Amino acid sequence: MPMRAAFHRAVLAAVAILAVFLIAGASHGAESIEHEFSGSLDVDGRWYPQTGAHPDQRAHVSGLAVEPKLHLESGGNWSFTVAPFFRYDGADSRRTRADLREAYLLMFGEAGDGEWELRLGVDRVFWGVTESQHLVDIINQTDLVEHPNKESKLGQPMAHLTWSAEWGILEFFALTYHRARTYPGLHGRLRSAIVIDDEHVTYESAAKEWRVDLAARYSHSFGPFDLGLSVFDGTSREPFVTPHFDERGALSLRQRYEPIFQVSVDAQLTLEAWLLKLEALHREGARNLLGMEEGYAAFVIGGEYTFNAVFGSAADLGLLVEWNYDERRERSNSEFQNDLFFAVRLGLNDAQSTEIIAGVLADADHSTRTMSFELRRRISDQWSMKLESIVFMDVGEEDIIYDTRRDSFVALNVTYNF
Repeated sequence: MPMRAAFHRAVLAAVAILAVFLIAGASHGAESIEHEFSGSLDVDGRWYPQTGAHPDQRAHVSGLAVEPKLHLESGGNWSFTVAPFFRYDGADSRRTRADLREAYLLMFGEAGDGEWELRLGVDRVFWGVTESQHLVDIINQTDLVEHPNKESKLGQPMAHLTWSAEWGILEFFALTYHRARTYPGLHGRLRSAIVIDDEHVTYESAAKEWRVDLAARYSHSFGPFDLGLSVFDGTSREPFVTPHFDERGALSLRQRYEPIFQVSVDAQLTLEAWLLKLEALHREGARNLLGMEEGYAAFVIGGEYTFNAVFGSAADLGLLVEWNYDERRERSNSEFQNDLFFAVRLGLNDAQSTEIIAGVLADADHSTRTMSFELRRRISDQWSMKLESIVFMDVGEEDIIYDTRRDSFVALNVTYNF
């Protein structure tokens, strides 16, 4: 299904849920509904010092994005939140689009000695604790066209039930309408040599994108130890890419998704200045880089040590080290098959909340080194900025990110929060 048609359906669903909420609220008195409107407007630009590896790729790109959020809350035990997302990009037409990040009805109440929440609609859910990658985070699809760090996510239709008490938090998910991953287009940077099709998506399941995915999660804090245990049974968020020739003989790459079963754990131990972190999973049903189905295990393990008030100042200095490992190694379709991550985080603790993080991701199997730098700073109560850079060094032909070897960039993002 084309992404625009999917978005229109999502908008109609959000409007329907909103109408139900307003009608119900009106029956209890319009004065009982409170509202809050907020959001952000981003203006950004990227500069790529090197000529692109593929034709018609620009050295300078710019654009803007807006994500408004409307929150309605009744005087009872429910609320409604809607957060659409719009982006315009001057170079890549695939980055110019709209999405519904959130549009859900929240109902809540008490259950014995605990509390329950039920979210119905489109939402975003995050799992994980590590810095270099969020290995166990699987509920939402990655919005790769937004940023190569894979932290931006598409909205996911779901029913999300939460039950929390002194013994911990138990969550259940029912997900339908699978979202295909977004990829840069023909004129975009950070793309593969052959453009990945974003319209003709295939599925191994007969239900295709409408297969119902199920997930559950238990999380709790045991003093300094935070633990999350999760299980997922549904359509993979990572596609297996296959070549396809159209009727004119033109070659493209198409996404194919298969059902998988995944169990995972994420944990963090806080020991004074130390943060020790782990994310690990075992997955069945996924296809490897060779197209063969292969069960596998993967993990990210590491830690962060923070020096407080360095050199007698208000600043904090953190040192981070993480090891990413996928037992498929050369058969892995992930760039984190055997990589070490080293980083330094400096928080000035000033009035502008200035934070700097610089790191390097070193591939232990190949020569590839990826360096990153990020500076965040508030300009005023409503304005903030982010300066970042990603540099690809010594990328070998055998590396999965070889096609992006000439796409190192510097980016500036200015955000207005309202």
